[in-house]
Amino acid sequence: MSRGRSQTERVLNVWAISLIIWSLFRAYFRTSLDPLIDEFIAKPLVFLIPAYIFISRNEKKPFWQYVGFMKQGALKEVFYGLLVGSIFFIGGFIATGAKFNPNVFFQAKFALAAVTAFAASFSEEILSRGFVLKQLYEQSKNIFTSSFLASILFFFLHVPILFTAPNMSGMLLLKVMITDLILSLAVSFVFLSRKENIIMPIMIHALYTLSLFLFI
Repeated sequence: MSRGRSQTERVLNVWAISLIIWSLFRAYFRTSLDPLIDEFIAKPLVFLIPAYIFISRNEKKPFWQYVGFMKQGALKEVFYGLLVGSIFFIGGFIATGAKFNPNVFFQAKFALAAVTAFAASFSEEILSRGFVLKQLYEQSKNIFTSSFLASILFFFLHVPILFTAPNMSGMLLLKVMITDLILSLAVSFVFLSRKENIIMPIMIHALYTLSLFLFI
């Protein structure tokens, strides 16, 4: 067995640990907990700790640097992320089939939804792009195969919530599933093309997630 294949299998094992624990968590609690508990406590524990342990033991760079948090050009990455993310925000709005109400941006729930969406995207992007995609690309050096596989894994991370949310069914479920895959492919290409900087993918993902929080 080659070293590259062995490393890939170890990475996938870490991802599988996060998926199993997250699936059990969702199966037990479903959507009964406050979203702040889900996104600020449960998800960071389940998604980040296994990746942190792996990176700390096997990589020479500090965790945050390894997963792509770069100070240089950070404001530019945030700006571009908001710009591209607005497209996915509109895409999420279209996928939900909701009627546009501009007053939603001036309600208290908007700020709460924005913070929660950022927290969710933060954990998911670090695991899916900063850890899994980065490792897959380092082993294969193929942007297309590594992005495609990382996107499939990203999709499976969302299966527990997609099938436990009470208001997610029928055509809405199908549209969100398709949009999730498109989002993941897009941010995977962005991550690798931006020299593995995680900031822009987080911003894009957060805006898409915000649209789901607001309109579903």
